[in-house]
Amino acid sequence: MRFILQSLGKDDSSLEFVEDRPGHDQRYSLDSSRLRREMGWIPRHSFEQGIVDTVRWYTDNEGWWRALADEKTLSATPWKLAW
Repeated sequence: MRFILQSLGKDDSSLEFVEDRPGHDQRYSLDSSRLRREMGWIPRHSFEQGIVDTVRWYTDNEGWWRALADEKTLSATPWKLAW
């Protein structure tokens, strides 16, 4: 979270902690070691660079996603709203 905030030039005051969504995964266990070992796969980007690139895309392409963002989609708990 904080890395994304830093990428946007914001500090922790922008954080808002909300309740977990129904069915939220408690943890994700990802392991690319077999893919690396057996297929020689090497990621093109580090996780950090991927976040920076993603944040940049969203800030550079606001016109694409802004029309999709409204009070409901940006809600901290959209599953509680009447759609």
